[in-house]
Amino acid sequence: MFHEYRDVITELKQKDAHFHKLFEKHNELDDLIAKLEESHADQFEIESKKKEKLKLKDEIYSIIVKHNNEK
Repeated sequence: MFHEYRDVITELKQKDAHFHKLFEKHNELDDLIAKLEESHADQFEIESKKKEKLKLKDEIYSIIVKHNNEK
């Protein structure tokens, strides 16, 4: 995710606990979604998790852009 911002992400994960928590939660949801899809879980549950993950991704991106604009 956001490979072009790898350095910024690394910096933010070290300096910003909230960002780090969001990033970890996003990765956890990614793993969970993969497991749910493998087990053919309820599509509503999968879609709900995907929406949650997308909201986190939007928030992560917003923090990255803000950080870059402050430099």
